[in-house]
Amino acid sequence: MTSKDARTADELLNAVGPAFSKLRRTALLEVENPVSAKDLSRTLVLNIVLEHSDDSEVTVGMVAEILGVDPSVASRMVSDNIKAGYLLRAASQQDGRRTVLKLSPEGVALMERFRKHQRDAYDYITAEWEPGEAVEFARLMLKYVDSLAGLKDRKRVEDA
Repeated sequence: MTSKDARTADELLNAVGPAFSKLRRTALLEVENPVSAKDLSRTLVLNIVLEHSDDSEVTVGMVAEILGVDPSVASRMVSDNIKAGYLLRAASQQDGRRTVLKLSPEGVALMERFRKHQRDAYDYITAEWEPGEAVEFARLMLKYVDSLAGLKDRKRVEDA
């Protein structure tokens, strides 16, 4: 048993936040077909468009809100994706005066490559784990992320 295994529940829970920060910084593992640092940043915006296009029209304002950045920062990020050929601007079907964002075929291809890269990195990182641990961690991580969706509703109830 290592000293990391012997940490108390409180120590483990306090270490979660810094661990999440470290995940983003170490995502550029040298796995097959790595994604460039520039394209890794671009995937932040592309992922939002990909995740929300089915249930809503994605705008620069929505990107800013989801990323928690100033609209001008989101606008620059979106423009960079458009210049790189990953995003397209289109007229809203709900309000012709509004512009919405769509993935281009190149953007779809980048996201497919990025998803493969993420899986390859996960498999590489967890290669020496005990059998079943990688699947259990994935299940718990997805449960954690799914719980994020309910935070706004919980806050509204608490504030009422």
